[in-house]
Amino acid sequence: MGDPVPVGPPEAPEPEPPDNGAPPVRVVDLDWRSVAVALAAFVVLVALTGLIRSAPHTLTSLAIGTLLALALNPLVSAAQRRVGGRRAPAVAIVLTGFTLSVVVLVALLGPPAVRQARDLRRQLPTVIRQLNDLPVVGPRLERSHASDKVQHWIETLPDRLAGDTTPIESAGRAVFDGMLAAFLTILVAVALMLDGDRLVRAGRRLVPPHRRAQADRIGDLTYRVVGRYAAGSVFVAGIAGVYILIVGLALRIPLTPLLAVWVMVFDLVPQIGGAVGGIPFVLLGFAHSATTGVIAGVLFLAYLQVENHVIQPVVVGRTVQLSPPATMTAALVGVSAAGVVGALIAVPLCGAAKVVYQELRRPNVVLPDDGP
Repeated sequence: MGDPVPVGPPEAPEPEPPDNGAPPVRVVDLDWRSVAVALAAFVVLVALTGLIRSAPHTLTSLAIGTLLALALNPLVSAAQRRVGGRRAPAVAIVLTGFTLSVVVLVALLGPPAVRQARDLRRQLPTVIRQLNDLPVVGPRLERSHASDKVQHWIETLPDRLAGDTTPIESAGRAVFDGMLAAFLTILVAVALMLDGDRLVRAGRRLVPPHRRAQADRIGDLTYRVVGRYAAGSVFVAGIAGVYILIVGLALRIPLTPLLAVWVMVFDLVPQIGGAVGGIPFVLLGFAHSATTGVIAGVLFLAYLQVENHVIQPVVVGRTVQLSPPATMTAALVGVSAAGVVGALIAVPLCGAAKVVYQELRRPNVVLPDDGP
């Protein structure tokens, strides 16, 4: 039996568009759902930024305490294996060692910092006059009377910082606020190190049974990204602080102990922390002499290159699996939302969100240092 014969006139072929040399027009069909998702994400980001900005200082202590607990958790786990699996004695051992280390550092670095602070005001007039002898910029500074302006700014700085309160009241308030913030941070870290496993088990019971295996995998990925990033960043920051301490003492830069702590804290901030930490170090190098300032700047820039290209890749590695532009963007968003604390937590949270998303789309994600 043959094929049926079509009835009716044959369909005419579609006419080809005339070729007049113009480039073809491309039409982009944008789904409205994609636009809605992008707008919703932007609204959520703005809302979270406003919420973080309006949150009290307790949020800062909570964030830093959480990072501290994650950084110290490997030491607690190692101590727990030594004491027979008991968590509380292991936490006590780690915290005792951490506290003793801080006390020793304060005892060793505190008196030199106080003596250097007393000598700084006496040295500044001489250093400011030396700035006029610098090549290229020295004559311009002399014509603009920059040394007199800097000297006046330094002499009136204590009165501006004190405001309506006396210097003693201002210093006492700053010390009290710092001690309270440190106490809250340590309290949060201790609570998380002691009851972290219990909180995880309680959260696991809220997950449906058929999803618990995937939830365990997501929790393990999140902990490994955030925990390893926190521990590695603290170690790298310690290296930076020791380097600044050694170089500063060798060059006799004023307030070197405080500068070492400053650099160590800001070195925790990815991408932008190095420059923020190094500016005071270089400026106080000029407070000793113009030559010292130039040497301090060169040595600090050299260390940044070593840290960014050698130390960071080896110690922290590719834990967060973020490109440098993504890391920079996350750090800038964190700074704009919550200052230094926001920059500290933005990068590991973005890295954790990325691996969680990959796990949801393609289970059994392998981290860079996973495997046999």
